[in-house]
Amino acid sequence: MLNKLRLLTPGPTPLPEEVRLALSRDMIHHRKKDFKKLMASLQEQLGDLFGTSGPVLPLSCSGTGAMTATVYSLFAPGEKVLVVEGGKFGERWRKIAESRGLTVVCLPVPFGRAVDPGRVAAIINEDSSIAGILVQSCETSTGILHPVDEIARRTKGRNALLIVDGVSAVGISPLPMDELGLDCLLTGSQKGLMLPPGLSLLALSPGAWKKAESIRPGCFYFNLPDERKKLESNQTLFTTPVNLIFGLKASMDLLLAESLQRIYTKQWALTMLARQGAKALGLELFAPENFAWGLTSIMLPEGVDGVKLLEIAETEYGVCMAGGQDDLKGRLVRLGHMGWVDWSDVLAGLYALKYALGKVGGYSASRDFMEAAMSAYNCALETGPGIVPSCSRMRS
Repeated sequence: MLNKLRLLTPGPTPLPEEVRLALSRDMIHHRKKDFKKLMASLQEQLGDLFGTSGPVLPLSCSGTGAMTATVYSLFAPGEKVLVVEGGKFGERWRKIAESRGLTVVCLPVPFGRAVDPGRVAAIINEDSSIAGILVQSCETSTGILHPVDEIARRTKGRNALLIVDGVSAVGISPLPMDELGLDCLLTGSQKGLMLPPGLSLLALSPGAWKKAESIRPGCFYFNLPDERKKLESNQTLFTTPVNLIFGLKASMDLLLAESLQRIYTKQWALTMLARQGAKALGLELFAPENFAWGLTSIMLPEGVDGVKLLEIAETEYGVCMAGGQDDLKGRLVRLGHMGWVDWSDVLAGLYALKYALGKVGGYSASRDFMEAAMSAYNCALETGPGIVPSCSRMRS
């Protein structure tokens, strides 16, 4: 039987029709007036998305490229940084910093738990030579949110730049850069922005720009001061992925027409739907607190083959979800609900999870999960997520 494939992974995510149509537009030249006009129109929108009055740089790369650009443009070899390592992408921060020749102070965090901001502040207070704090907003490999707002508050006024990977947070959960006092915020195109992979966005605070101008860039391609100079003429430093910029304009038009607050409320409600639905199936949530708004990590019962389960969910029920990574491979399902996804998609994901569980492990789950899930969703839509951005630490 043919099934419509529902892409419910934590990136890439489904593409709205408006974005797909924009991606198919005829090519224009990235140094001519039509492209410059397009880039100029995007800057104000991107400032609203990031919550910043500064420039937002488009980079032709994945999120990892933006992470690399940040480290190689803001820190010189031999400088010391603190890395919050609570998953696969915290580990990536560490590896990028080490490749730049930085001295890394690693703060390990148990997978599925958020970092204690007090521990971050204590390390910074004890060692004034630390030049940067590298942290995820959402650690996509585990489905948690680190309390970036509290880290920013507790480290304000220190010499350390606060660098935040917002790849699975920007456009999904509140992360207003200037209001929080972040020194760098970056994201990728393939998650909350509802685009194909291949484009990243990055913004720096005035203090971070001052630091960048004092550092000899460690990479020819990733040179943030030169990118900013080029952006002043509404261009990028090197060849631009023009069609992705077309798609970005369509995506920003959609997001801002809806209003970011409404987008956040929708994401919160989908999160409540997924979490309560999983609980109603009798399954354990991997991140009990400080959970992401764009994906839900669900533990599988002992003895269930998670790899086989995902295969059945996709081939028999038309739902593509993600599994755990490294030590969590086969033990975890990551149900994505970010970007161009609605309540019916998430219900389909829970349905596929229920029946794939039955086929792969003989696990019999509750039949009432849909009612519980929709009740949580409707309640969350009505009440909203509360005060933002601190609402990221609410319990489900």
